[in-house]
Amino acid sequence: MKVEQIYTGCLAQGAYYIESKGEVAIIDPLREIQPYIKRAKLDDAKIKYIFETHFHADFVSGHVTLAKETGAPIVFGPNANPSFDAIIATDNQEFKLGDVTIKVLHTPGHTMESTTYLLKDKDGKDHAIFSGDTLFLGDVGRPDLAQKMGELTERDLAGFLFDSLREKIMPLADDVIVYPAHGAGSACGKNMMKETVDTLGNQKKMNYALRADMTKEEFIEEVIDGLLPPPQYFPLNVKMNKEGYEDLKDVLERGTKALSPKAFEAAANETGAIVLDVRNQDDFAKGHIPRSIFIGLNGDFAPWVGALIADVKQPILLVTPKGNEEETVTRLSRVGFDNTLGFLEGGFEAWKKEAMEYDTVSQATAEELKLVLEQDEAPVFDVRKKSEYLSEHVLTANNTPLSQLNEHLAEYPSNAPFYVHCAGGYRSMIAVSILKSRGIHNLIDVKGGFKAIKEAGVSASEFVCPTTL
Repeated sequence: MKVEQIYTGCLAQGAYYIESKGEVAIIDPLREIQPYIKRAKLDDAKIKYIFETHFHADFVSGHVTLAKETGAPIVFGPNANPSFDAIIATDNQEFKLGDVTIKVLHTPGHTMESTTYLLKDKDGKDHAIFSGDTLFLGDVGRPDLAQKMGELTERDLAGFLFDSLREKIMPLADDVIVYPAHGAGSACGKNMMKETVDTLGNQKKMNYALRADMTKEEFIEEVIDGLLPPPQYFPLNVKMNKEGYEDLKDVLERGTKALSPKAFEAAANETGAIVLDVRNQDDFAKGHIPRSIFIGLNGDFAPWVGALIADVKQPILLVTPKGNEEETVTRLSRVGFDNTLGFLEGGFEAWKKEAMEYDTVSQATAEELKLVLEQDEAPVFDVRKKSEYLSEHVLTANNTPLSQLNEHLAEYPSNAPFYVHCAGGYRSMIAVSILKSRGIHNLIDVKGGFKAIKEAGVSASEFVCPTTL
């Protein structure tokens, strides 16, 4: 028996490859399916089943295409109602894979079809659970994503989740391995560990949601407390995972079409496409196409695209580093953004060589900001998450989190210069690009973000930490 976790850091997502006696099961595959097919060929094995733990909201799974390419059936748990052919398993149903067994444990709560798959070894001993978004390491799945089903509320779903954990998962032995669908950084939970594999026994000790003496009401209150609104693209990804989607090879063919600067400009004007610049933030600051949006490949690219662009049908034109065109289109497709129309051939340098209009970003070092703050009260805007801001921040700074930037536009000065920073410079450049696309140009990005500001020796009076108040 082989069990391999195939983890994709930019999505904080784990897919799983299980092989026994030449038969393979794939759990929650990513949309690009060739790695799974190639892996099975290395083992001289055949993909027999494709298991889905639920209808994912934060990424588009590869189940539909993988089934088409391999002939393997897709398996969902109870209550699933996809638009395509699939096995809708019953609770406790078992599937043989070589000399091991995969047992269906219906664990509603995150969604009503949410299912955990229990892997039993050749001797029938419980070996591992593939818990999807039911149980994370350090957390559990948020119960507010499926509340539009009938009369269910997030409190109802949290109650179902409490029962699922205590009736189906916590009775399992402590040495059972937990393989979750997500890790730290995913928007599907709020308190996940950075580790991606653990034992159930350790989770029973340290996961707040698995406390043995916890009442259902206490569980409900703690699970729903502090939940941020889900990204707007989540329901659109659920729809794609439930109803099917365009083949990735067609998305890649369209999205990797090379466009000259003139053709690129014409396409932008004719289609209303967003120009998405995925280069490094420093390159974007030195020069970029006016009104383009920066979301760099070197950060949490796909989640930020989903959170800030939201509409998966939005036409997109790309400015990429040379050779990163296919990677960019692939990573966009993972979160359902399939309407990429092409990329700027020759990159931004080709745009400049054609003497076409471009814009830059005013920047300041942390040392320069320190001098400004010592001389006067300059407006400072911190685009980190509220929790980061509350932990420690420049005393005079306003908190305008990047994920809610559009709600704070009226707070930015219309004429006087102001400074923008995040933790390290990635998110602030995204914010700057959005502000500039809205016609707000009187801004200055702080290079290196809050980390650099602290290292610059800004005096303690210019920071506030609630733990010391």
